[in-house]
Amino acid sequence: MLVDSPPEQRAETAPAPPTRRAIRAFGLVLALAILVFVALASIAIGAKELSLGQVWHGLFEDSGTYGDVVVAERLSRTVLGLLAGAALGLAGAVLQALTRNPLADPGLLGINAGASAAVVTAITYLGVTSLNGYVWFAFLGAAAVGALVWFLGGSRGATPVRLALAGTAISAALYGYLQAVMIMDDAALGKMRFWTVGSLSSASESTIRQVLPFLLAGVVLALALSRPLNAMAMGDDTAKALGANLNRTRALSMLAATVLCGAATAACGPIMFVGLMVPHVVRSFTGPDLRWILPYAAILSPVLLLGADVIGRIVARPAELQVGIVTAILGGPVFIYLVRRRRTAQL
Repeated sequence: MLVDSPPEQRAETAPAPPTRRAIRAFGLVLALAILVFVALASIAIGAKELSLGQVWHGLFEDSGTYGDVVVAERLSRTVLGLLAGAALGLAGAVLQALTRNPLADPGLLGINAGASAAVVTAITYLGVTSLNGYVWFAFLGAAAVGALVWFLGGSRGATPVRLALAGTAISAALYGYLQAVMIMDDAALGKMRFWTVGSLSSASESTIRQVLPFLLAGVVLALALSRPLNAMAMGDDTAKALGANLNRTRALSMLAATVLCGAATAACGPIMFVGLMVPHVVRSFTGPDLRWILPYAAILSPVLLLGADVIGRIVARPAELQVGIVTAILGGPVFIYLVRRRRTAQL
């Protein structure tokens, strides 16, 4: 005759439920697997589709065939999408933490506007025509605006509200300047029209080499800020009690976001909504801990960017729809939903 164990003994022998940390770690591995799949799709799908065998041959056994050449061209595009997506996602997550606004994105502080204004100035008044020239001017414009926003926001006395207001005002002024120059100069309009949409199609090894050091430095800095930004999320007084240096954390956060968004914008043009959507979605299942939000954003943002790029190639064959247009189409409804849900939660 079998006798049931007492409830206490059954509780002791029952398997322990998975911890939240283990679930997050598994999700991170799953996100990496999705990223690998999307990256392979980015290489395989285009005006001419390639089989997985052709992709493998082009990546590891290059012999100069047509398929190998196509793989080589798409590889630069995919690598740039990986880097730019990670940069935009991290920049968005850092800015949302810095401004304490879950609907913030890199455009909030005028970084995209600064890059765009610098490029149109270089085209119109300095005669710059190459993408390699755009990269440096765009990055310098983003950096200059980031510094100006920090100064106007109060520098050492900067607060999230002041930074957001300064960024919004500068963005409005720069976009007004941008439109005026493009209207008065048809040549600038023609050259800027493609860049301002946001695209990965002009990716090259040269462009990647130019922005890679900035992107790597920005990624390291952003990840290092996870703990002090976590402390600041609990309020300034609590953060000070925990030993966080508020002014230094805000300054370094501005620097990280400027470097990341500036480099990505310089290489691809301004791409909207990636830095807004991904960190906001990630926060819904990781919680507010930036030690998890930042790695997830760095992995899932390239998934969104490369996925949007693949969609753009499919829907407009044999031509393609630029990735900036696809992210805008996808991001608009998502942004409206997030705003409405946030408003409902506040009522």
